[in-house]
Amino acid sequence: MNKKNKKENNLRKIRIKSVTLHCSTADQPQLEKAIKLLEFISKAKPVKTLAKKRIPAWNIRPKLPIGCKVTVRKQKAVELLKMILLGVSEINEKQFNPSFLSFGIKEYIEIPNIPYQREIGIIGFEVMVALERPGFRIEKRKRTRSKIGLAHRITKAETIEFFKKNFNIKIA
Repeated sequence: MNKKNKKENNLRKIRIKSVTLHCSTADQPQLEKAIKLLEFISKAKPVKTLAKKRIPAWNIRPKLPIGCKVTVRKQKAVELLKMILLGVSEINEKQFNPSFLSFGIKEYIEIPNIPYQREIGIIGFEVMVALERPGFRIEKRKRTRSKIGLAHRITKAETIEFFKKNFNIKIA
């Protein structure tokens, strides 16, 4: 069989599992602004993240809300990521991991489709993108849980290639 005639295996296709936006601050008024920002960008309701340790120098104690995050999946995740990547000129190769990409946005007004919001001010946030292949569910399911084989895992090179091909990002 010729390579050109051979169909591409559908179980090897990489897809976006989730896009998570995260913003952290110990200042409570700033946290409320961050929640408004993430809700404005993602059109989904964020949840607060709580501190696990006591840090007296920063006035942080356990169970104190110190951040917020929102996770978006499926087609909404792809649309959100395309919108956010318009504000990013290039991504460093160190920001890629096997099946993950994470980067930060210093100011949300860098994203072209998002106007400045007076009640929010200027805030930055982090973006984490998780990738998967069909069949990754076997590692998470309740019954007959199994491990993902080495050949089916997503490597760092495949992650970089996926983002170059689908989102036209420049890699530094």
